[in-house]
Amino acid sequence: MTTTAVTHIASLVTNDPSLGNGTPLGLILDAAVVIEGDRIVWTGESSKAPATDNVLDAAGRAMIPGFVDSHSHLVFAGDRTQEFNARMSGQPYTAGGIRTTVAATRQASDEELSDNVARYLAEALRQGTTTLETKSGYGLTVEDEARALRVASRHTDEVTYLGAHIVSPDYADDPAGYVDLVTGPMLEACAPHARWIDVFCERGAFDGDQARAILTAGRAKGLHPRIHANQLTYGPGVQLAVELDAASADHCTHLTDADVDALGQGNTVATLLPGAEFSTRATWPDARRLLEAGATVALSTDCNPGSSFTSSMPFCVALAVRDMGMTPDEALWSATAGGAAALRRTDIGRITPGARADLVLLDAPSHVHLAYRPGVPLVSAVWRGGERVE
Repeated sequence: MTTTAVTHIASLVTNDPSLGNGTPLGLILDAAVVIEGDRIVWTGESSKAPATDNVLDAAGRAMIPGFVDSHSHLVFAGDRTQEFNARMSGQPYTAGGIRTTVAATRQASDEELSDNVARYLAEALRQGTTTLETKSGYGLTVEDEARALRVASRHTDEVTYLGAHIVSPDYADDPAGYVDLVTGPMLEACAPHARWIDVFCERGAFDGDQARAILTAGRAKGLHPRIHANQLTYGPGVQLAVELDAASADHCTHLTDADVDALGQGNTVATLLPGAEFSTRATWPDARRLLEAGATVALSTDCNPGSSFTSSMPFCVALAVRDMGMTPDEALWSATAGGAAALRRTDIGRITPGARADLVLLDAPSHVHLAYRPGVPLVSAVWRGGERVE
């Protein structure tokens, strides 16, 4: 295999505190990275870089790990512009708008759904996202949920079964029957195509007892839990996530002191989704409160057609810094290493020997520009698995 060195990197974010300046970002100035095949084999000061087959001069630009977007909903069809317009005109967000997407998704062909996923993945890749999780949840029948996961698995290894997004309109008068379906025939059909199981534990969706039954059934089939928790109201979702050792509790907008303490002491990552608060004009999650409690925090887009229709991790980084109490360093770590932790991955989200060569070169001298220059397309080049893709 040939080796390639990227040299004269103004500031290299490794996310390895044993490197560079000893901070969580492991920042190395005037740095170089050596890639061999799909892996990173060396990082350090540019003047000490070993000889390689190829050399690329970064010309004083910054390099960061590829973003890890650990929460999205990309298998869908249809449009909810009118809902967004109504919300921005003063109407509050509720979970019921999901039904509009369910109807459109059921009518779409497999090819249409796959093309949509591919388009949004390409859109995210141009903005530096090299790993992206996505979910089912807009089919809500055995057949439609299974095909959503088959479609998703064509495009990413991080696939989540979310049959418990809302109670299917077909079971509006029998929510218990729908839980039986989600934990029975639907789970049987979907488990072979997914790594994760998720549930929207929220008023208007599934309560704590229903969520526990769904996640426990999924775990028995080899799927690891994650959970939509405490987005719209205070509720049992976060405590349930920690109890079941869920990889991630996502949203975490309305937290009690006990919720914060549980996340600070457990292994469950608190994944914050600022695009949802931006798009719904809701209360911002308090990232500072979580960080000070010792919780591991991830940032993700929650890209979906209803409540957060953005694929931009740089945008979410900027929101987290401006409105959620995070420093630029903390926000970047959460959008890379934090996302990897939410997917329980150690091979991504960092630039250290042995990690997958997922790299983003910024048209800026520092990662701080992601928040300092919001909305500006700063991604200059992207490598995924050692291959330059943008």
